[in-house]
Amino acid sequence: MKICSFSPFGYEGCLVAVEVDLRRGIPGIDMVGLADGAVRESRERMRSAILNSGFSFPPERILISLSPADVKKEGSGFDLAVALAVLAAADKDTVFPDITLLVMGELELSGCVRPVRGIHAAVATAAEHGITRCIIPQANRAEAQAVSDMSVFAADTLAQAFSALTLPLAFEPPAEQTAKQTDRNSVQFPPVTPETEFGEITGQPQLVRALQIAAAGAHNIIAYGPPGCGKTMSMLRFPGLMPLLTEAESRPVSRIKSLAGLSLEDSRSFYQAPFRAPHQSASLEGIAGGGPQCRPGEISLAHNGALFLDEAAEFRTQTLQALRVPLESGCITLSRAGRSTTYPARFQLLLASNPCPCGNFGAQDKICLCGARAVEHYWKKFSAPLLDRIDIRVPLFSRAAAQEGKTHSITTAQLRRDIARAVACQRGRQHERNSRIPSEELKRLCPLTSEARRILDSGVYDFSFSPRAVSSCIKLARTIADMDGSDEIQSAHMEEAVNLRKNEGGISLCF
Repeated sequence: MKICSFSPFGYEGCLVAVEVDLRRGIPGIDMVGLADGAVRESRERMRSAILNSGFSFPPERILISLSPADVKKEGSGFDLAVALAVLAAADKDTVFPDITLLVMGELELSGCVRPVRGIHAAVATAAEHGITRCIIPQANRAEAQAVSDMSVFAADTLAQAFSALTLPLAFEPPAEQTAKQTDRNSVQFPPVTPETEFGEITGQPQLVRALQIAAAGAHNIIAYGPPGCGKTMSMLRFPGLMPLLTEAESRPVSRIKSLAGLSLEDSRSFYQAPFRAPHQSASLEGIAGGGPQCRPGEISLAHNGALFLDEAAEFRTQTLQALRVPLESGCITLSRAGRSTTYPARFQLLLASNPCPCGNFGAQDKICLCGARAVEHYWKKFSAPLLDRIDIRVPLFSRAAAQEGKTHSITTAQLRRDIARAVACQRGRQHERNSRIPSEELKRLCPLTSEARRILDSGVYDFSFSPRAVSSCIKLARTIADMDGSDEIQSAHMEEAVNLRKNEGGISLCF
């Protein structure tokens, strides 16, 4: 029998073989294999757990080897694997099956098994290497069962875990994947809650429409206006417009959550698109990721979901600029002490901002107390390259637009109908959201009528669109056409797309 565990580092991690040799000599425990302090301390926890579970601790000198030897082993997840390897080596009477097991879990001195982070990542990595059985803590059961082709034994105590070594039938068979998640063209949504109900939003029909288009095509969006105009309240309801992930989309999301130590309590949570909303005081490491073990940051935790920055201009400049490369490449590479890892970071960016430090610049019924230099400095934190990557820009200053929407609101269920139609079109056509269509595929996937082309050319001339802005307009128009069920981009689709994108230079062009 071969027992393996898992050492998390970055997105990939590493399987670790746990070997035990009992030899003559003064009783003691030696551990080799570049183990950190938490792993070395497992020797003492393991000894007490074995004795308190009713087993006899071997009186020989014990050598524990963790290989590969050149990879640093970190965390408390090795406790259970080391204890089972010691018990198996000491039991000369039992014939263990010739199989390879993944074992993870932290031991209490009483012999109870505590949950650890990274279970989903560990089980997925083991499955890729042909390992089909695992022993994990009971609290991590849902994470392990989400991986197909893996038989799981969830243990509460060390005694239960040891009994599974000789009882292959004790492992639960792999859970069957439901058809609705494996069907790429099936568009599902989470239940509507009071926190995601757009029927409560009145006075900003322009913003609600923009959020609907953003959700349909996974487009980046910025909304700016004076305090109290409803931009934050509307964007916090955005998760209600995000469809559930497909099976392929959910795998990296679940792995990142597992590595970050976030709870994955039930099967539905595996398909929920992430929505992250960090505070303005978040550090660069908190947003981009890092630390000794290269933990994922907010942009990776938002992979295949949305990252919402409220009061975006209050974030540090270097934090905002760190978003530029991941927005373009869909991934981020972290390097620490000679090791590097690459996290997926294909997220949808939502920004909400005041127009100036006091918030009244551009408001029709308020007075701005900020100087021109203060307003300019306030918006320079975004930088032109970052704003150029924002597809939809929504100014919220028009009192007429707000009054128009006060008597009319649209519910989340109604908004979802067009979104579902658009997402189904995208999954069936290019297996990717419209905002991520490669430039070389635009001509084939986004056919324009002659009138739509004329409107786009006019927008380029009137608003000095950059090449990225032109591509953005075409992708927006493609999303609007998908929401209407049109194969070809019509003039009305392009006109709306140009209007959503036209604030090219930032806030200054709105006044």
